[in-house]
Amino acid sequence: MSLHDTSKSSNCTAMSDVLNRIGDKWSVMVVGMLGRNGTLRFNELKRMINGVSQRMLTLTLRNLERDGLVTRTIYPEVPPRVEYGLTEMGKTLDGPISKLWDWSAENHTSIIEARAIYDAREHAVAAAAEPRKVAYAQG
Repeated sequence: MSLHDTSKSSNCTAMSDVLNRIGDKWSVMVVGMLGRNGTLRFNELKRMINGVSQRMLTLTLRNLERDGLVTRTIYPEVPPRVEYGLTEMGKTLDGPISKLWDWSAENHTSIIEARAIYDAREHAVAAAAEPRKVAYAQG
């Protein structure tokens, strides 16, 4: 199926379904880290992804595994060792995510500057729109 014809409902549904999974920041981070570092253990991933909770990382990995993007390998050791890696399909997603990662790094400063300009302009417009309060002296 090709997603070029967005007038077809099934194409929009497919795009929404896929973007809901891979469009969240934790999925992007997990795929990016696995793409750049290869197979990793849970705690290695957790240390590399700043701010992710154990629960969120667990849910993200389960969802990526469910969608066929990540493999989970359990080694019968004491204690058990679990490693995560990208599947062949997950590896095809690494390229676009790496490009997005690089684009973000290259443009982050410009985005921060644009936000500051926008916020200052919006603040000035909002301040100008406020009704002026006039104090009258009673005499």
